[in-house]
Amino acid sequence: MSITMPSRHPVATQPRRSAWIPWIFVGGMALVVAVNGVLIFAAVDTFTGVTTGRSYDRGRAYNHVLAEAARQDALGWTGSVALAGGVLRVAVRDREGNPVAGRLDGVLRRPVEGTELPFAPAAATPGEWQAPVELRAGQWEARLRLTAADGRHLDIRQRVIAP
Repeated sequence: MSITMPSRHPVATQPRRSAWIPWIFVGGMALVVAVNGVLIFAAVDTFTGVTTGRSYDRGRAYNHVLAEAARQDALGWTGSVALAGGVLRVAVRDREGNPVAGRLDGVLRRPVEGTELPFAPAAATPGEWQAPVELRAGQWEARLRLTAADGRHLDIRQRVIAP
């Protein structure tokens, strides 16, 4: 009986086929960090800094906002705002579809930037107003108030898109 001793020469081994598995984890974590970095940059870069001033007081006065909305709903007046060909047109009708006459004033506001342009329309016909406007392309909000001769008023807030 003879005993063979292991050879002192190393046996040639093949490289491990699973050596790429740790790199999958590294690549996955790098992807997560990259996506989070892009999202953080986008969040910080696009924040306009617009916040609600005196938010606590405004929150406590919200019942007044609800009462005002109910008062305006009881009037039955509806306003519509349309922008076409560089002219902003506003029409206000009552429940029966009759025009509501009065004085209309307000501003055009760009919601993202807070830019405001005064809006002083001329009465085209009873219950309809129009004014030429030069707006940069994008979304604008018309914040208007119609005040009738008897003092009743309607607040109109409607967004329009400038081409």
